[in-house]
Amino acid sequence: MKSIKEVLAERLSKTARKNISQEYQDYGIRLAQALNDEPHKSLYIKLAKEKPRNHLEKAKEFVLDYYKAKNKARIFMWKLKELAVDK
Repeated sequence: MKSIKEVLAERLSKTARKNISQEYQDYGIRLAQALNDEPHKSLYIKLAKEKPRNHLEKAKEFVLDYYKAKNKARIFMWKLKELAVDK
């Protein structure tokens, strides 16, 4: 079993958090990780800055509940667009 210190060190090294200064940047990176789309983390950082957080959370929850998703990022963007239209 790993200690808390080891787990935190592992998580911090994975995301290279040394250049993060704002909360929305951290949220965008965590969102990219949840969707298995880390190459496009700058997109998720931009979305975290500009879009309402509740829309992002609802779209993320929808994708994570969608167990047969082949491309989670694509479904996330579709659901986010659908939520923005339903305003």
